[in-house]
Amino acid sequence: MTGSARTCPNFLFQTCYVQNNEPQIGRDTVEVLAPTGAFTPDLTTSGHHILVAAGSGITPMLSIAESVLAADEASRVTLFYGNRRTDTVMFADELADLKDLYPARFQLAHVLSREPREAELFSGRLDADRLAALIDGLVDVGTADHWWLCGPHGMVTGARQVLAGLGVPEDRVHQELFFADDEPITPVHHQDAAAEGPVSQVTVILDGRTATATLPQDRTVLDGAQRTRPDLPFACKGRVCGTCRALVTHGKADMRRNFALEPAEVDAGYVLTCQSFPASDALTVDYDS
Repeated sequence: MTGSARTCPNFLFQTCYVQNNEPQIGRDTVEVLAPTGAFTPDLTTSGHHILVAAGSGITPMLSIAESVLAADEASRVTLFYGNRRTDTVMFADELADLKDLYPARFQLAHVLSREPREAELFSGRLDADRLAALIDGLVDVGTADHWWLCGPHGMVTGARQVLAGLGVPEDRVHQELFFADDEPITPVHHQDAAAEGPVSQVTVILDGRTATATLPQDRTVLDGAQRTRPDLPFACKGRVCGTCRALVTHGKADMRRNFALEPAEVDAGYVLTCQSFPASDALTVDYDS
């Protein structure tokens, strides 16, 4: 399995592991969860996939590109990949090999912010304006079937605004964040919440087991329920990975931030439990759904 890691402020494990370890092939073992997200293409249908990535956001994009191109000879992939300099491009050799393997169906554009390129279009930050110019010059929006965005919050937000302005339907835009650098969530604090404040009867369902506990409404469902169910799944607690996704089957939860779930998932009742507060007297969330 191939993975990648870069340091991010306040990401304690990631920063500690990258700075203090030199992984040894065949010696080091890192336990990981099984794949849980929905950031995956439908390989049964051919199409033109546009990938927009920055930094370590290339990790899922490389897999998507390889899978799409191998699955159907009629499928095409266009990748816009932003980095600072040539020597910071992750998986550079793998991307070059993929371009050599599918020269007619894989279009690759490297955009560097701190290293001049021969073409001005590829020099600078991969922000909304540059993405709009890249799309205008290199992509026929009308023939693009799916758009995949992975990178920091600002890049993904800007890209979504550009695509919305071009009339791209929301259900064709998919995103995954590796870092959200906006202001952290501010919990609602109720007077005397520790003892006499509003509480909810929260039921969690995981692996077929049900547990119910009385939780304060000023703590997230994940933080509160972990006292009785320490096995609840989570990874970042930063609203970007989607590992703590659960379906609200009864009651109401107030989700303050969401950078992981698609609009259709939210409409269906899914929440990020690390960002959701109980908002009704009784609440049930199902991690198995």
